[in-house]
Amino acid sequence: MFETISSEDILFIDIETVPQHSELSQVPEPLQHLWDKKSSHFRDENQLAADVYGRAGIYAEFGKIICISAGGFIQKNGERLYKVKSFCDPDEKQLLLDFNDMLEKFTSNSKKKLCAHNGQEFDYPYIARRSLINGLKLPKILDISGAKPWEIKDRLLDTLQMWKFGDYKNYTSLELLCAIFNIPTPKDDIDGSEVANVYYQENNLERIVRYCEKDTLALANLMLRYKGEPIILIEKLLRA
Repeated sequence: MFETISSEDILFIDIETVPQHSELSQVPEPLQHLWDKKSSHFRDENQLAADVYGRAGIYAEFGKIICISAGGFIQKNGERLYKVKSFCDPDEKQLLLDFNDMLEKFTSNSKKKLCAHNGQEFDYPYIARRSLINGLKLPKILDISGAKPWEIKDRLLDTLQMWKFGDYKNYTSLELLCAIFNIPTPKDDIDGSEVANVYYQENNLERIVRYCEKDTLALANLMLRYKGEPIILIEKLLRA
């Protein structure tokens, strides 16, 4: 299937999420109780709900999006480059308004596709859920509730699903795939588990944005490896 996908028709995205508040005590009381119930399924016996609140960012009901980076391939002077634009705003609703508007315009061409790693399980539903929570209309490409799997996978690509080759048990991180495909990754990136701390304690959204942008390049390069095409070096990354 890889040869049928045009790299230039793909928008590669990555999102960064954090808990809606810096600590559980700041969460409205009803949601504190609901987080206690939710976290009881995965926390240890000696842990309190507050002890695992850092994990709230992975759930759309308890987290929020602080950055979405989106990039694609462009041709400049006969050379293939990679251009990325980030949507980041302390106001999540404004961030989603801006991103969804761009996405609607980009995907108005039926050939255009989205790509994310583990996008079907995380990025796509998270963006859709947070959009609805913020009272926003979904972009058509993400309005997939109740759609058949074959109606989704043609335009919402997922490099993890591609790597599974039908093996539903297997999860392989983007980091591991970059390593085995010899895709260079910057050594100065923060770890994904550090995002909430960098956001709430360091107040350094710009650092998170750069991390997110580099992840989209890693994702794009993974797709190029799947297709047997030359990868793009970090020096060829352009920021909008």
